[in-house]
Amino acid sequence: MRDGFVNFLKPPGMSSHDAVGCVRRVLGLKKAGHAGTLDPGASGVLPIAVGRATRLLEYVGGTRKAYRAELLFGMETDSGDDLGEIVAESGAPMPDEATLASAVHSLTGEISQTPPIYSAVKIGGRRACDLARANAAVEIPSRCVTVYRLEILARDERKKTLLLDVECSKGTYIRSLCRDIGRAAGVPATMAFLVRRRVGDFSLDSAHTPEELAALGEAGVEPPEKYLTHLARYELPEARGRAFLHGLPTHIEERLDGTEPIAIFSGGAFLGIGRYEEVSSSLVSEKVYGY
Repeated sequence: MRDGFVNFLKPPGMSSHDAVGCVRRVLGLKKAGHAGTLDPGASGVLPIAVGRATRLLEYVGGTRKAYRAELLFGMETDSGDDLGEIVAESGAPMPDEATLASAVHSLTGEISQTPPIYSAVKIGGRRACDLARANAAVEIPSRCVTVYRLEILARDERKKTLLLDVECSKGTYIRSLCRDIGRAAGVPATMAFLVRRRVGDFSLDSAHTPEELAALGEAGVEPPEKYLTHLARYELPEARGRAFLHGLPTHIEERLDGTEPIAIFSGGAFLGIGRYEEVSSSLVSEKVYGY
């Protein structure tokens, strides 16, 4: 079986864990994992690694993400979407354009955000959603995230909805963003629908539904380097490529960024992930993938 990534189009109603199970069954393998959990009620891009590529998941999960969301004014829920319990309601009209523009502006850039209690955030080693379902008290600390772009595409006065485009950093909850837009605009709000359109190099227009993947089979698995273009690339001579695979450092003349991972190639073949060590001016292995 081919190693690599599946650009999976998760349908609404399927959990990320179930999506991995679907890929395992379709491809007839055991080793698979996903990057960046997508809520069961949401749809869209879910990167899934199979075989040796599972060791590369951390390098795709931290990339920028893009979403399209529908925000509904009039209520706020404990989960941040329209599937949760209502905690605030209002019959107020939709905020005017100036108020919405101000709310959107206040939530663009580097912001502090508190994830919903029904989320995969770990509290004392347990997921917040599991604690909440067990009726345990849940206090989630706020975190710093970056919203690179937040744009209102359309508004429907009758339905009291906004259609939003969002581009953001890892760890951003769109449910929380919709809730916070409502709070900033003075009218309770919740997320009514969500599609993830992009995770790094994984895009919606090339994602495979479960049915499409079943028809493609192994052809639906792409080489890992296709989805690592956000990383710096370094080509090693063949002899040093073999050294890299054995965990040996390679001295180089170039000065590279020592804080970021580097995709290492030799003879055009992807070998794994390395880092530049400034003290020794060397490339060292971080994750070996192999020929």
